[in-house]
Amino acid sequence: MTWEKKLDIYKEVINKCPRFELKGKTVPYTSANGHMFSQLNKAGELGIRFSKDVQQKYIQNLETDYFKSYGAVMRGYVLMPDSMWDNPNELVAYFNESYDYIMSLAPK
Repeated sequence: MTWEKKLDIYKEVINKCPRFELKGKTVPYTSANGHMFSQLNKAGELGIRFSKDVQQKYIQNLETDYFKSYGAVMRGYVLMPDSMWDNPNELVAYFNESYDYIMSLAPK
């Protein structure tokens, strides 16, 4: 799947989540309360931020790893498997869960 198609799906998912919006021009991301919580990197990989406990659960259950951007591990982000691109509604649930976690943090 091309980066552009993934970007279209990323936008579609965010449009289904009225509590936040797409940001970034070259590297699309979402943020709230001063905290970024998702990113589509240049390699077309999607990372979503979760609490430590949830990170471990998803890394194990989704058989994935931590998300990297520009070669660096993004602390707190789970690399969403490519299979997720085929189910945008499932991604909506992950985005909303991440947003709820971010809103529980102190604002920056």
